[in-house]
Amino acid sequence: MDTRRGAGGTVKVNEDAEGRRSDLRRVTVIGTGLIGTSIALALRAHDVDVALSDPDASSLRLACDLGAGRPLEENASSAPADLAVIAAPPAVVPAVLRDAQNRGLAQVYTDVASVKASVLREAERSGCDMATFVPGHPMGGREKHGPGAARADLFLGRSWALCPTGKADPGSVAAVTELARVCGADPLILDAEAHDRAVALVSHAPHVASSAVAARLSGGDETALALAGQGVRDVTRIAGGDPAMWEEILSHNALPVAEVLAEVAEDLAATAEALRSLAGAAEGVDVLEPVRDLLSRGRAGHGRIPGKHGSVSRPEYTVMPVVIPDEPGALGRLFAAAATAGVNIEDVRIEHSPGLPLGVAELYVLPEVLDTLAEALSADGWSVHPGA
Repeated sequence: MDTRRGAGGTVKVNEDAEGRRSDLRRVTVIGTGLIGTSIALALRAHDVDVALSDPDASSLRLACDLGAGRPLEENASSAPADLAVIAAPPAVVPAVLRDAQNRGLAQVYTDVASVKASVLREAERSGCDMATFVPGHPMGGREKHGPGAARADLFLGRSWALCPTGKADPGSVAAVTELARVCGADPLILDAEAHDRAVALVSHAPHVASSAVAARLSGGDETALALAGQGVRDVTRIAGGDPAMWEEILSHNALPVAEVLAEVAEDLAATAEALRSLAGAAEGVDVLEPVRDLLSRGRAGHGRIPGKHGSVSRPEYTVMPVVIPDEPGALGRLFAAAATAGVNIEDVRIEHSPGLPLGVAELYVLPEVLDTLAEALSADGWSVHPGA
């Protein structure tokens, strides 16, 4: 294992890429919602023996039927699992952790709550064993919830925050790092306060902003909603999350989220004021500087979102639109044709055409291979549109 100090005091953990078998043999997952079941499915894909527990019998039964594991034998005396994953809301993680440790369910424990500082404080106050507890947060999710929405590849290529305290045993950190690796994620070690500030910026405040936009749609008339396109769908997608769950998340990370939202509100207020003043502005008077400034900063900020393999998005990628039929296997055939041409697709976006049996695949490639790819795909019968 190689650890390197990164920006912001994080440590990036790189595992070998040899596809070696996981050192984890037995894992208990407590909580069979979206995240817990997705972790269990990922572990089962690596032949890890997974025991599942959930106070909701129907959720547990569905997760088991999906192949995520077997029910935990609550009253059986057996050797502790290698690791226990607590997939529960932040408010109850400390109590569930304390109970699991008292019962000796595992040698090492982690959680997946999206806030860390409050969980750590309460876990220590509750007398939990901090040497065997390594708080974690996989940065993968969906607007849907429950085991039925779970996916084994939910964390593939995603960051997985680990927030061990100074009391954490190195072996415990290694075990939770291994969990992230097996799930296909990229482990990052950082302290709890830094984690909460980070997720306020990249996850929690964006959810509130998405909800604010989506809330406006509740008063829109049917004609306006009929014009809704992919843009508004993209902006409001995450607003479909469970309100009760998000209320709890926000309450546990209140101040960092409030700080980000205040800055967003300031930008929006300045933009609104500039647009209002446009109608009454004298000819030749420029009142739209706040608008231009926000749009420019927004584009720059978007460009900083990490892309493939966690690297910052590369602006030198060229986009080539290709028309594809909306049918099974179409995207696979397209990728196979690109592979035959010896061209690597760096990224892809799909735009569907409502009411039509086709869509557009936007292929992101290096500029120097654009002509090669266009010629190969055209020869293979694809409708390509370089430069479109």
